[in-house]
Amino acid sequence: MASVSYHIANLLEKMTSSDKDFRFMATNDLMVELQKDSIKLDDDSERKVVKMLLKLLEDKNGEVQNLAVKCLGPLVNKVKEYQVETIVETLCNNMVSDKEQLRDISSIGLKTVISELSPTSTNLVATICKKITGRLSNAIAKQEDISVQLEALDILSDLLSRFGALLISFHLSIQEALLPQLASPRLAVRKRSITAIGYLVMSCNQNLFNKLIDVLLEELAQNTNTSTVRTYIQAIAAISRQAGHRFGEHLERVMPVVVQYCAVEDDELREYCLHAFESFVRRCPKEISPHVSTIVKLCLKYLCHDPNYNYDDDDTEDSMDMERCDDDDNDSEDEYSDDDDMSWKVRRASAKCLEAIISTRHEMLLEFYKVISPVLISRFKEREENVKVDIFHAYIALLRQTRPSISTVNLGIETMELEEGPVTLLKQQTPHIIKALHRHLREKSIKTRQGCFLVLTELVTVLPGALSEHMPALIPGIQFSLGDKNSSSNMKIDTLTFLNCVLTHHPPEVFHSHIAALVPPLVHAVGDVFYKITSEALLVLQQLVKVLRPLDQQSTPFDFVPFVHPLYECTLVRLKAADIDQEVKERAIACMGQIISNLGDYLESELQVCLPIFLDRLRNEITRLTTVKALTKVAGSPLKINLKPILGESMPILASFLRKNHRALKLGTLTLLDTLVKNYVEHLTQDMIKTVLIELPPLISESDLHISQLTMSLLTSISKVQKQPLLNVTDAILPEILNLVHSPLLQGAALNSMLEFFQSLVTTKLPGVTYRDLLGRLTAPICAVNGQQNQSSGSHLIHKQAYHSIAKCVAALTVTCPNEALPVVQQFLQELKSKRNVDSIQLFALLAVGEIGKHIDLSSIPELKTVLLDSFSSQSEEVKTAASFALGSVAIGNLPEYLPFVLSEIENQPKRQYLLLHSLKEIISCQSASPATVKLLQPFIQNVWSMLFNHCECTEEGTRNVVAECLGKLTLIDPGHLLPELKAYLSSDSPLARSTVVTAMKFTISDQPQPIDSLLRGCIGDFLKTLKDPDLNVRRVALVAFNSAAHNKPSLIRDLLDSILPELYNETKVRKELIREVEMGPFKHTVDDGLDIRKAAFECMYTLLDSCLDRIDIFEFLNHVEDGLRDHYDIKMLTYLMLVRLASLCPSAVLQRIERLVDPLRVTCTTKVKANSVKQEFEKQDELKRSAMRAFAALLAVPDADKNPLMIDFLAQIKSTPDLQVLFEGIQKDCSTTTTITDTYLMDIS
Repeated sequence: MASVSYHIANLLEKMTSSDKDFRFMATNDLMVELQKDSIKLDDDSERKVVKMLLKLLEDKNGEVQNLAVKCLGPLVNKVKEYQVETIVETLCNNMVSDKEQLRDISSIGLKTVISELSPTSTNLVATICKKITGRLSNAIAKQEDISVQLEALDILSDLLSRFGALLISFHLSIQEALLPQLASPRLAVRKRSITAIGYLVMSCNQNLFNKLIDVLLEELAQNTNTSTVRTYIQAIAAISRQAGHRFGEHLERVMPVVVQYCAVEDDELREYCLHAFESFVRRCPKEISPHVSTIVKLCLKYLCHDPNYNYDDDDTEDSMDMERCDDDDNDSEDEYSDDDDMSWKVRRASAKCLEAIISTRHEMLLEFYKVISPVLISRFKEREENVKVDIFHAYIALLRQTRPSISTVNLGIETMELEEGPVTLLKQQTPHIIKALHRHLREKSIKTRQGCFLVLTELVTVLPGALSEHMPALIPGIQFSLGDKNSSSNMKIDTLTFLNCVLTHHPPEVFHSHIAALVPPLVHAVGDVFYKITSEALLVLQQLVKVLRPLDQQSTPFDFVPFVHPLYECTLVRLKAADIDQEVKERAIACMGQIISNLGDYLESELQVCLPIFLDRLRNEITRLTTVKALTKVAGSPLKINLKPILGESMPILASFLRKNHRALKLGTLTLLDTLVKNYVEHLTQDMIKTVLIELPPLISESDLHISQLTMSLLTSISKVQKQPLLNVTDAILPEILNLVHSPLLQGAALNSMLEFFQSLVTTKLPGVTYRDLLGRLTAPICAVNGQQNQSSGSHLIHKQAYHSIAKCVAALTVTCPNEALPVVQQFLQELKSKRNVDSIQLFALLAVGEIGKHIDLSSIPELKTVLLDSFSSQSEEVKTAASFALGSVAIGNLPEYLPFVLSEIENQPKRQYLLLHSLKEIISCQSASPATVKLLQPFIQNVWSMLFNHCECTEEGTRNVVAECLGKLTLIDPGHLLPELKAYLSSDSPLARSTVVTAMKFTISDQPQPIDSLLRGCIGDFLKTLKDPDLNVRRVALVAFNSAAHNKPSLIRDLLDSILPELYNETKVRKELIREVEMGPFKHTVDDGLDIRKAAFECMYTLLDSCLDRIDIFEFLNHVEDGLRDHYDIKMLTYLMLVRLASLCPSAVLQRIERLVDPLRVTCTTKVKANSVKQEFEKQDELKRSAMRAFAALLAVPDADKNPLMIDFLAQIKSTPDLQVLFEGIQKDCSTTTTITDTYLMDIS
């Protein structure tokens, strides 16, 4: 402490030096000291430092003054409160000084102090704000000195934007000081007053806000001075921008006034009116709805407002004329772009307003294509560059809005045929877009050309193939922009990006006639000195090679041979160079890989030069991964490229990669090795393969199933082509595979590749891996379980999932060796009979018999049915389920034999009905997998259908659900006949039957396109009419089905939402008639029979946020979310999740309702559980608090929410309650680590 004081005293002494350099250096050193976190000043040092810095503000040297001001920032947080007050007091006094320089430096000092004040030290901030605010209000009201006024307004804006809520007692006086300034003769004063008013309305109370709007409207009503009218319109726009959530209720009064002033012949006023409209559209989405069409009309009118310029009808002129007229155009532009012409600002404001409307009104997309799109296209000819760019942006917004409807269109062919869909209209307008744009591609203006390419890129992304017929019109423009004299680096990069997009999204033959025009500029771009252009050009070149000679087409009439060598040569130059940018190196490798893969048969002599370079790149740590991917492409080429020259050296290098701790490299290398083994086996020696095999055992592990899968695929490929190398390694590899088979994580592609490996291994007939050897090694652990432990815990040594995996492996081996099938099944049946009390053996034997029976007809074993049915009586639920699976699977092997048997058992064995229905479900699921298997099931469908409907009124809900799933899966097989039958049962008198039918419909919906979709779209409305069913359970099931449709295939229900949403919202209400009291001994317990259906309704609402947000009235939606915030525990948890989603998806709507949303959250967080409650009650309340706090954190992240008085109060309450503060800080930390929102397409659709 003493040393710090001494050092500071030393610096202060130097600050009094007459030498300005001494003063400057001392002040600089002081700043360095103040920025250290560890510095602590005693009272005396504090006083002296503050005094000296304030004195230095009046220093004669400007640089010393500036440094002194900068020191105030860190100093504020290092000294005691009264010292900060002294600083502020002095600065305020200086603000009204006669010396202009001192005034300026003091105002900068005040801004610095305000920006450095910590929002957490509330008392200090409040004291200082109050001290400054009164002085500022006086300075603003005093009009003698404009510069003082301007500075005061600036500082007041800073104060209000950071600490508006702490100045509530001053809001009235601030407003009274600001309002007269809107009529100030100085424009700068008006502008800064508007900014300050904008910040004021974010935190002022409602009465003050209403008064402000009243004053502005009164002034507008009686004002005749156009200049002040402009200011008031700007003020209204600023208020709606900053406080749109409060402005909505005044919109009906404001709109007619702004529309009226829009008609006044004053371009500047019009511009401000259009800015106001844009602000209304973005910030008051619900309230502006009735006025959108009016605003659109005005925008379209003023988008064409150019009174000083006559646009000739250029449509008849060809592009040559355009070139010739370039200079004339420029002259005429100069002639009309005089300073008085403000009409371009009106046009630009119109374009921006249209962009706002298009971006926020997805539901009007069809109308936009009819009304707005043609006008925007016609205005692409705009003469003013800035306006033209904004028109392009508006059109891009329109195309982006079309993207979601494209994805729904692709799900159903009949939607494509809608006569007037947005997509159809866009297709019809595409020729007009090209006609309007292609001439601009030859303009001198780079900004215009970039805008054109952006529009075209978005068009191609939305409508792949849209430019197929228009390529001849676009190619000259592409050539022009790739030329050196016409373009900047960015222009070339944008052109190449567009070209890449076009090549990717169009069929190859579209370009064949233009290749000769495209290759020279591309080759030139690859040789460009700027690495970014080279890199982008190589990417385009790679795509062009695929277009030049598509390998998936047998033969092309196009002669590509003349282009092979130019492309190869220009890429080779980049491939050889070692001193180039990393990105260029990687893209040169990838591009050369594509060239060899597609054109290698014309480059046989060149391969001698090129392949050794690949070998070098493979040895380089930086380029090895890219080279592995490129070689994979080459090795997989149907042209059978000769890789023999590099195989010998590359195999050991690739083997070494499998040891590296680099996952992507391992994955790439395994894929490459697999391709090489399949396609180049004649060039691979046993030693090469052994080098690889040694590295494989460590890769087979449950810690990375993808690598395990590729490793086993590679082993399968090796075992098919060379058996010898596997002799020695089986001992190392097989134990790893047998370990993996016991993993509960093994499934999907990894399991399939294991099955293929076993099948391939057993066919090698190598010693030690015969059928019996492998069967013994697979089943040994199960026998060991039986030997080691008693039956009660026998099955816990191996995970349940492992029984299924081992059974599949045994079945795979048996299918490969079919003569072993009957003996091994007999063996399993024997174990089923003899070891009835050993669950693990029973379970495995049943699963294995089932898996084998799927592929091999076991009907020749007479006792099979009896033994399987006996297992239905087991004490263990798992064995029963396995028996049900086994019976279903065995039936698949011989349907005519087993399916009638299963159906008769379902009818005759009511006690086993549930399990037998599961067997039936297994049969239907497996048989509906392919057209061939469906054909086998076809003769039985009617019988199964009838039987299922006999049981659809079963009182057991579990049984009904299985019946419903079977009905749903059968309907998918023959939707044309069975869906109408299913629908007919909706009129059944039995509520149980109706609920089964609706559940069955749910099982026909999947997230993949299905033939049933078009039929389902026509009748899903009838199924969902059950939302009005008198029976509670039927309504609940209908909600579950609706939720499934909204999640998996939203296109089915999007158009029905208008009729469904009222029913859905109706089910979110608490119904008193469904709440009953149940006596439990001396206690009374409340039971709410409506809870399940309310939960189902809120789950539907949550799903709709993801899939159909653009079709929802968000304010109506929020009404029901508010109700949910006060409901039962389960529903509160759901609504908290919804709030988090809503805060990011439609922040402006949430902001408007924020006061009603915060209150329930506060109630939850401050509720105390009774002291004598059970532990679960405390845990529930903690979980509720955590979720409510997470929702509050999400609300706090909404822009401007932190200015709301209720939010500020709750935040203060949280910070003053220790346990809530700890919880809140933990949640904020979690949020900050997961703020990387992946939905880049999160639009505010509120």
